[in-house]
Amino acid sequence: MKSIKPGKILHLDGDRKYSEKAYNHYMKMGLEAVVRNIPEYRQPRVVYRLLEVYEPDILVITGHDAMIRKGRRYNDIYNYRNSKYFIQTVKEARRYDKDKNKNLVIFAGACQSYFEAIISAGANFASSPARILIDFLDPLIVAEKVATTEKYKYITIDDIAYQLRDGKKGVSGVGANGKMTIN
Repeated sequence: MKSIKPGKILHLDGDRKYSEKAYNHYMKMGLEAVVRNIPEYRQPRVVYRLLEVYEPDILVITGHDAMIRKGRRYNDIYNYRNSKYFIQTVKEARRYDKDKNKNLVIFAGACQSYFEAIISAGANFASSPARILIDFLDPLIVAEKVATTEKYKYITIDDIAYQLRDGKKGVSGVGANGKMTIN
């Protein structure tokens, strides 16, 4: 009899209420997930250690973000409340990835986040290309899809977009291999 093992998720969120909702959603889906409520500014400082402790296949980094001057200065990191922390956290996670020779799949960002800079930092998927408010479930849907797709299958945003509230306007990315193993 074959055993099916979905990928393991570590989710950091800056909002306590959303952390609890995320944990409940993962449990409802039957996924192995650790959710930690950590303010955005602290996430870069703690992510490496948490990755060592939990050894996930998928890292989700979320919280709150916003453009300070809406509709202007899209390429100015100082025009975003928390994007710089998401970027730093992704970079720390990629340092862990390199040190441990892992193939971590990373989702990072929140509403109106600096999408291009987060992807450039090394995230596989990020929000928010159109600088819009994303749905709370969007990052969880991406993580669930990666966790429940076989390792030999490559997932692109096109495979997921129809499940997301605003499709590719809210979330996009470069894609990743699934993390589910079948023995």
